[in-house]
Amino acid sequence: MNKTLSILFLLLLSLAAKAQNFNYGAITHDDYEFDRKTLDSNANAIVLKEFGTASVQLDDNTHSLVLVFEHHVKIKLYNKEGFKEANIIIPTYKDNNREETISELKASTFNYINNNFVETVMDKKAVFTEDRSKYTRLTKFTLPNLKEGSVIEYSYILRSPNLFNFKTWEFQSDIPKVSSEYLVYIPGIYNYNVSLRGFQKLTDQKVELSKECLRLSGTPIDCSKIKYLMKNIPAFIEEDNMTAPSNFKSAIYFELSDVQNLNGGKTSYTKTWKDIDYELSNYKTLGDQMKRKDVFKELIPAITKGSADDLEKAKAIYNYIKKQIQWNNYYGIYSEDNIKRAFDNRTGNVADVNLSLIAALSAANLDAEAVLLSTRENGTVNKLYPVMSDFNYLVAKVNIGDKSYLLDATEPLLPFALLPLRCINDQGRVINLKKPSYWIDLKASQKTVTSYILTGKLTADGKILGTLMTHTLGYAAYAKRKEIGKYSSPDEYVEKLDERLTRIKILEHTISNLDSVENSLTEKYEIEFTVNDGSNNKQFYLSPFFINPISKNPFNLNDRTYPVDLGAASDERIIINVTMPDHYELLEKPKDMAIALPNAGGKYLLQTNLQDGTLAVNQILQFNNAIYQPDEYLYLKEFYSKIIQNQKTEFLLKKVN
Repeated sequence: MNKTLSILFLLLLSLAAKAQNFNYGAITHDDYEFDRKTLDSNANAIVLKEFGTASVQLDDNTHSLVLVFEHHVKIKLYNKEGFKEANIIIPTYKDNNREETISELKASTFNYINNNFVETVMDKKAVFTEDRSKYTRLTKFTLPNLKEGSVIEYSYILRSPNLFNFKTWEFQSDIPKVSSEYLVYIPGIYNYNVSLRGFQKLTDQKVELSKECLRLSGTPIDCSKIKYLMKNIPAFIEEDNMTAPSNFKSAIYFELSDVQNLNGGKTSYTKTWKDIDYELSNYKTLGDQMKRKDVFKELIPAITKGSADDLEKAKAIYNYIKKQIQWNNYYGIYSEDNIKRAFDNRTGNVADVNLSLIAALSAANLDAEAVLLSTRENGTVNKLYPVMSDFNYLVAKVNIGDKSYLLDATEPLLPFALLPLRCINDQGRVINLKKPSYWIDLKASQKTVTSYILTGKLTADGKILGTLMTHTLGYAAYAKRKEIGKYSSPDEYVEKLDERLTRIKILEHTISNLDSVENSLTEKYEIEFTVNDGSNNKQFYLSPFFINPISKNPFNLNDRTYPVDLGAASDERIIINVTMPDHYELLEKPKDMAIALPNAGGKYLLQTNLQDGTLAVNQILQFNNAIYQPDEYLYLKEFYSKIIQNQKTEFLLKKVN
């Protein structure tokens, strides 16, 4: 749910705001004895009180405006599982010229001992920093002397040069909160677009005028003093198959629209896509790099030699860039320097690699464009107006005939036109140097396909000897190729695989198309599978679900407020045929199943039988959609429950004399 609020509208409310911080260290019996059943009886920890405030102030040292953010929180720990809430990580931004800083950090643990609250103050030496990436630094600390029932408290001040996004406030986290309150002071010369995301509603929201909260060049400036309050907030539980939690957690976001200059003019930061298109097409680190046909012009004839048509040319160029420029694992929508240097050094960030691909495709007279996107873990982008900081990734798009193909040359193991799963996230913005930009859906171009075919015979000593063939396509093949690539050779991969399999012994193996990523990856294994110890071959149980069994339901919530995002549709098939050495009859077996999800969303089919001395199992599991909406969640949950329950049943075979 997205709800855009206007600061100007809020000012008209003119309501009194009585927001204030709470005293540090003032632990009460109510805090210590807080009954978690009032919020969540299963909670391992609960935020008792959280308060934050943000304001724009003039820095005395630099004489520039900075955002000053104060955060104060008090948490009750109920058990050892809740101790992880005492591991605090505060991310801050940094670059070559600017950085965010943390100051006045204090943290304490309070335990109730001999009818008194005893405070253990965290040693400042326990705080350390870590550079997570080129632009992100982490401040980390763990509160001391934790016990079941402890109350922990910490506070700090963050100073930031970044006024564009003001400071996001997350009401919702992985544990419940009794109260979360955010107080902001926004100077009247600043106009922000404010949006409340998530499914929880504000308990209270009030505004009043704060006179002369800021003084610039001797001019007093009034502020909007706005309080946002949310109470009794449920925990946000992350489950598998979702994009960034920030898309769904209840939080308040700010994006700078415009600034009223003291001289009477106005600087607008909310631009139109027409403005952005013009700027990007002339940026040295984006548009200019798309135009660098000269880097590849002389190489194109050799690269595309033997290509029968434009599609083959595009594939040849794509494969060439994949081999020539190695991704350095940095994201970005701008070239770090220029693509010529990346090509010469044979390494670069995402933009270097894919802008090189665009330039090379253009050098071959192919219609190539850039696509800006936000990766799954980064969240979705704002489509109401351009916010360039929302984008963190760039891929290529090539148009051939009436078809277009999205390409990312950072992953050598992905086939042509299949984006990495991290890129399959809502929509991207296509940047064309000659036409207006536009939105495009980011969808997987292939299903994830896996098939297992086992043909074997049961021996008198209770073993199945046979051949297991596996075929994978799409993301399944990519994942398998990546896993095999972790080892020095395919033989070592199979050796480690054999060690992990408890009941299956691999006797021989062949892996085909390991480097031919456009083709299905095929694995052939001669195996020996132990069914029983051979002491009783007159009557025994045999589970038919020893290949990729489903033993755990991935969906366990009573309700899910966000979509199930698989990334791609999938198709898995398992075929087993085992020849029996003697004449057996089937006393028990899993019941045949044919169940489906609503609206042709998927199906599960199972057929098992014993006929003409051959035990046969045919199983199909299909998910026809990449995304399932929250109202389809309980159907998915029940779908898996039925499959799991049925897979608990085994064959009971009895020898017939």
